[in-house]
Amino acid sequence: MDYIPLSVPNMGAEERKLVDEAVDASWVSTGGPFVKQFEKVIADYVGMPDAVACASGTAALHLTMMEAGVKRDDLVIAPDLTFYATVNPIRYCGADPVFIDCDDSLCMDPQKLEDYCAKECELRGDELYEKASGRHVSAVVPVHVFGNLADMESINDIAAKYHLKVVEDAAESLGSRWTKGRYAGKHSGTVGDFGAFSFNGNKIVTTGGGGMCVSKEQKGADHMRHVSTQAKVDTLRFIHDEVGYNYRLTNLQSALGIGQMEKMDGFIETKKRNYELYQELGIELMQFSPNCAPNYWFYAYLAGDKRDLLIEELDKRGIGSRPIWELMHRLKPYVDCRAYRIEKAPKYHASVVNIPCSTNLTEDDVRYVAAAIKDIMG
Repeated sequence: MDYIPLSVPNMGAEERKLVDEAVDASWVSTGGPFVKQFEKVIADYVGMPDAVACASGTAALHLTMMEAGVKRDDLVIAPDLTFYATVNPIRYCGADPVFIDCDDSLCMDPQKLEDYCAKECELRGDELYEKASGRHVSAVVPVHVFGNLADMESINDIAAKYHLKVVEDAAESLGSRWTKGRYAGKHSGTVGDFGAFSFNGNKIVTTGGGGMCVSKEQKGADHMRHVSTQAKVDTLRFIHDEVGYNYRLTNLQSALGIGQMEKMDGFIETKKRNYELYQELGIELMQFSPNCAPNYWFYAYLAGDKRDLLIEELDKRGIGSRPIWELMHRLKPYVDCRAYRIEKAPKYHASVVNIPCSTNLTEDDVRYVAAAIKDIMG
């Protein structure tokens, strides 16, 4: 059997046709009709009035954090268990992260978020300050890990109580929606103040690289679009009114994204079917929240103390896999940052293995991977 990768793009004739149109028209950079069309496709899909296309999920997070008002020397509450790109934009704004533990969903633990705000901070008027450092805490960045949805009801209630802006890192959760509770019918990334999505190569929908921002208020979307296009106020005379960024998505990438979105429902159905097949074959995967319809982006298998052995042995059998990300507070740029009651994240870090989940994964592939895992794990 050929090598079975962890997660790769799934593209075909539809995408090629649209990309060829962009090339034939010579609209390959940030100008061209497909950018606005792709923004509308995403906005309609997630149920927002507007969306702002940008160069990467990281750029989307930077834009949303700036728009959330994160300033130099602020503190921003972030998960310890997340990908590096969640945290770096905090530093781009001149702020520092405070790391919070995960719960059993792998997403931010709302109870520890509440405890940090209540016990380690104090309100001064309508602003929250950390007692020990005296620094302003301006925002919280929950992440919807592997397409699972964080407990946004609790997180939003805590944020409102302590006057924090909420930036949802929905990079991994395009296609995930709440089915129960206050946000039933709502899409990830749309219930905080701002949301950020990613179209990196391993995401459920890809543009090769790229991202998208959404905002509860239209003026937020308008300003992020302005800043992402070098803050031009006069494109003919090159007049700029603030510091801007070259953060726009290209027309070529947008064409690819439009083609991918036409397949979105099928992608989710395939991921769900393969997730369920793994379970039927005796591979017990971590569950998604019962309050949501997830996109099943990544599958998480708990290998215990055999994590590294499983990854090594799967590779020998031509199967791609990976551990979960290194914890943020252990990484060199962030070892001096506050890590609040990190207890569950190290346990999951030591055990989680992501196994193949591509949208072009066949039933035979799943059966081969499942048999290999059962054989290796004993």
